[in-house]
Amino acid sequence: MRRKTLATLGVHAALVAGAVVTLAPLLWMVSASFMSAGEANTSPPPLLPGRATLDQYRELFVRLNLGRSFFNSALLASCAALLSVVVNAAAGYAFAKLRFPARGPLFAGLLAAMVIPGQVAMLPVFLLLRSMGLVNSYAGVILPGVASIFGIFLVRQFASSVPDELLDAARIDGAGELRIFWSIVLPLCRPILVTLGVLTFLGTWNDFMWPLIVLTDDTKWTLTVALASLSGEHVQDTELMMAGAVVTVLPALLLFLALQRSYIDGITAGGIKE
Repeated sequence: MRRKTLATLGVHAALVAGAVVTLAPLLWMVSASFMSAGEANTSPPPLLPGRATLDQYRELFVRLNLGRSFFNSALLASCAALLSVVVNAAAGYAFAKLRFPARGPLFAGLLAAMVIPGQVAMLPVFLLLRSMGLVNSYAGVILPGVASIFGIFLVRQFASSVPDELLDAARIDGAGELRIFWSIVLPLCRPILVTLGVLTFLGTWNDFMWPLIVLTDDTKWTLTVALASLSGEHVQDTELMMAGAVVTVLPALLLFLALQRSYIDGITAGGIKE
């Protein structure tokens, strides 16, 4: 019993130590964002602000107008998440339950394409968007990520567990495929759809490379791109940079905390589907 207790205490101590190491930089980031200009650059850097101030946040949203970039990121991430859920849900359901020619080879081809790095596809996608006149537009940022192979695979694996008898009963009652998809499949797939929506929102919110490539007008910049340009102008202003980092991280963190139950349920359920 004593040996088991010591082992349990050791595991908990290791977990606490890991949590402290992981959270320490984030906590200092928040603390530094409330410091006066130049305070974080002293040696050794203080853990807490000597006098908490909101000057850095006022600088971000009043003089540097970061609120516009914040709105751009929120709009793009929300639209991308919504469209991704709808498109990937429809495609995943089709691969799981509908019968059409070459369904197996098509799905196998999609899975094989997952090994291709996303950076490899950036140039052809950019050239395609340029030919369509979508460079420097919100649509150019959103559309390439609407249908993802991982999203289709995730929904397909989950939708495969929906009983065929339930769908056949709905067809016998006269329901069309669209009605079955909307009224039966989507409610049953809610956990995995929430998971997909959260992943897409966070991916779009945190994305830096693609908006930097597509958006040339600074009025359309996302928060990550605007923050990167800010580092070039204020490379020594650590407190201002930490305030910008807090503004970038906080919405994504709050979204995850609000939906973590559904997110975990979706990941867990998706992992046990055959």
